[in-house]
Amino acid sequence: MDQQPKSRDSIAPVFWQDRRVLVTGATGLVGGWLVKRLLEAGADIICLIRDWMPSAEIVQNGSLDRVTVVRGDICDQECLERVLGEYEIQTVMHLAAQTIVGIANRNPISTFEANIGGTWKLLEACRRSPLVKQIVMASSDKAYGEAETLPYTETTPLAGKHPYDVSKSCGDLIAQTYAHTYGSPVCITRCGNFYGGGDLNWNRIIPGTIRSVLRAEAPVIRSDGSFVRDYFYVEDGAAAYMHLAEQMAVRPELAGEAFNLSTEMQVSVLDVVRKVLGGLGSDLEPVVLGQASNEIKHQYLDAGKARDMLGWEPLFTFEQGLQRTIQWYSNFLSRNTMS
Repeated sequence: MDQQPKSRDSIAPVFWQDRRVLVTGATGLVGGWLVKRLLEAGADIICLIRDWMPSAEIVQNGSLDRVTVVRGDICDQECLERVLGEYEIQTVMHLAAQTIVGIANRNPISTFEANIGGTWKLLEACRRSPLVKQIVMASSDKAYGEAETLPYTETTPLAGKHPYDVSKSCGDLIAQTYAHTYGSPVCITRCGNFYGGGDLNWNRIIPGTIRSVLRAEAPVIRSDGSFVRDYFYVEDGAAAYMHLAEQMAVRPELAGEAFNLSTEMQVSVLDVVRKVLGGLGSDLEPVVLGQASNEIKHQYLDAGKARDMLGWEPLFTFEQGLQRTIQWYSNFLSRNTMS
């Protein structure tokens, strides 16, 4: 029987009704679910989209037909200033990023340009746009780098060492700079590894494992399987971003604050694969390659600050989110048998 999420409605229709919201990264995993949720709340959404991705969740769930689309690049500051001004943007949800660790290792410049350059250019454009009242900037637990003391709290130093981690550390610090130096209304989120329906980066462990099992192929683990992470369900992320923006609207003193968002559950890669296998009733055995490099061995977050300051809690357990994720991919792959 399908488990139901906790019954807490974080959508505030009066706040979002007809609100002009810019979403960057709308074709990404979290972006597609965030746009869907914003539409349900009545927001007037403008999406900055660089590449056309027909398989993106925002296209698959029909949301793209209900938003204003601006074709442009997060690194184009003139474009950003035009969008913020012409569309009279009030709330900015900044999710655009290059998010694949392997790509960052092979091609760091494109990652630095998007994750660092795109962040300061957007924040500078917002600084010049007086109508912008809230900016939610998506950082990552990777911004902390590899810390000796776990779990990470918001006071843990931002000390990334490898390309992707450094890009998130830098973007995070730049957002804090704009809040503390210029009074920009920006808050920062640091989430664990997102998972959920719509992630078509098949080299990620959850979608890749589900697809392999549905094809009756042994799932492949790039690392040795012992890497430990927080896994954060994508619909939880979308709800949390909206909840944070709502809180910022009535509590401007939150500007410059960073919040860990997590189920606070430690799961190894091998455990995740076995949970997927169990969820699909498969007796396949994973192939462990032991080839991962430049990745942090053990990460998990303390979300106490978000609970205490924002009254936030996850809507889904890991098992509930994984169940919904498996169902999404089962439906998607049955419709796209040539994927």
